[in-house]
Amino acid sequence: MECNQNTRPTKMFCYQCQETAKNTGCTIVGVCGKKDNVANLQDLLIYVIKGLAYICEKTGKSNGEIDRYIVDGLFTTITNVNFDDNDIMERIKRGIELRENLKKELSQDMELPDPATWVPENDEDIIAKANSKEVSILSTENEDIRSLRELITYGVKGIGAYMHHAMVLGYSDEKVHKFIKKALASTMDDSLSADELTALVLETGKNAVDTMALLDRAHTEIYGHPEITEVNIGVGNNPGILISGHDLKDIEQLLEQSRDTGVDVYTHSEMLPAHYYPAFKKYPHFIGNYGGSWYKQREEFEAFNGPIVMTTNCIVPPKDSYKDRLYTTGCAAYPGLKRIPEDENGNKDFSEVIEHAKKCAPPKELENGKIIGGFAHNQVLALADKVVESVKSGAIKKFVVMAGCDGRHKSREYYTEFAKALPKDTVILTAGCAKYRYIKLDLGDIDGIPRVLDAGQCNDCYSLAVIALKLKEVFGLEDINDLPIAYNVAWYEQKAVAVLLALLYLGVKDIVLGPTLPAFLSPNVAKVLVENFGIGVISTVEEDIKKLIYDEK
Repeated sequence: MECNQNTRPTKMFCYQCQETAKNTGCTIVGVCGKKDNVANLQDLLIYVIKGLAYICEKTGKSNGEIDRYIVDGLFTTITNVNFDDNDIMERIKRGIELRENLKKELSQDMELPDPATWVPENDEDIIAKANSKEVSILSTENEDIRSLRELITYGVKGIGAYMHHAMVLGYSDEKVHKFIKKALASTMDDSLSADELTALVLETGKNAVDTMALLDRAHTEIYGHPEITEVNIGVGNNPGILISGHDLKDIEQLLEQSRDTGVDVYTHSEMLPAHYYPAFKKYPHFIGNYGGSWYKQREEFEAFNGPIVMTTNCIVPPKDSYKDRLYTTGCAAYPGLKRIPEDENGNKDFSEVIEHAKKCAPPKELENGKIIGGFAHNQVLALADKVVESVKSGAIKKFVVMAGCDGRHKSREYYTEFAKALPKDTVILTAGCAKYRYIKLDLGDIDGIPRVLDAGQCNDCYSLAVIALKLKEVFGLEDINDLPIAYNVAWYEQKAVAVLLALLYLGVKDIVLGPTLPAFLSPNVAKVLVENFGIGVISTVEEDIKKLIYDEK
């Protein structure tokens, strides 16, 4: 692809999510809804973050402010998190300021790459730079090197998102922060070979495991270990607030501030697992879960009637009918929406949202009944004897990990049909919003063990890894791949990339990925993953049942 002077090869270029146009890349406007100016500014933010990381590597210095800036900046660029060009511009300026302050520690004659030297004079300079070819993903001409660099970058974005949640709760890991900076700086190093970058991919997986373990510790030490819980999916008679995303500290503060106000609180999408934590069970106005997966929000938010708080991803460009009821906070942002800031102690004031809710009608009921979840590692291991007994008796023949992300494409109906077609002696292990494809199905149980065991949010895929490793130990196996566990994983965005790399680092092989392989994998990089790890892509339900359940190759 030819680039003329300093202009981008396309209006924009983004292929970091599963729904990217034609599974090759969005070049005019993002399928997620972001415009070209936002996409290019996000690329520039990553460019600036890499320059800051490079200077940290060269000086050997960093601090808590820089670490927090980097993880928040990474999170800002994840799919469906931030659509606000002004917010991204301010983050770019802050990154340059942090970088320039740190550069004073360097030798003045040191040769530096452009991301470590570029300084804009005004906003026009920032916009021009965002539209330049050197900021574009396509600036790396070698397809395989570009593919590996992007695989590392997207994995690190996922790590950044999970680290953001941990840091909000007061937990951090200096080794992971150091790796993030090393990895980002390495993606600018033209001397690194494909083999060296491949090794860095697996190191990204290791740090993804460490970060998810840290977040798991933060959640369970503060809010308790998830418990088996029946969650109401109907509605009450009071006005309500709907909270979506992943941030448990946000829902904690909202629940506390809305106590005894006559306003109920409901979860949406990835916030569902908040119901599993003991700390939140004390709030009688914590009514249940409303709706399903993130991509249905345009219909479900309209029906909810009350205000909605988006704590993280996944924002879908809102309809005018509820835009005035939609609030964002943290790294999430969309032009024209009200934002809830946090003070220097991380506290947020939800009073405006609560007062707004009081003026609204109660939610329109979409469905009724209950769904069950809370099968994180501590709860499942408490049932280990029963699980082992069911496996040894033959009542459970196989576990199927169907974790990951949901999405809009019709091809994702495959996961519902796959769950329905599974033999009745199989158990689904799930985490993330992929669960909405089958968690409301009546699949029954095996010896009292539900056939769908929901561990929680996407970061709780860590729980599924812990369960697998524990079962390996209980059964006295040498290899995790000798367990009666198959992996049929759906992906959508960059946190799922981090989870995939974590599983590869742990030695899991023969993962089936879908609905498509990532567009950012070049044929040669995809071949390496296939040959070394047995990565495959979904086929038909019938073929994949034969392959994954009955081991018919």
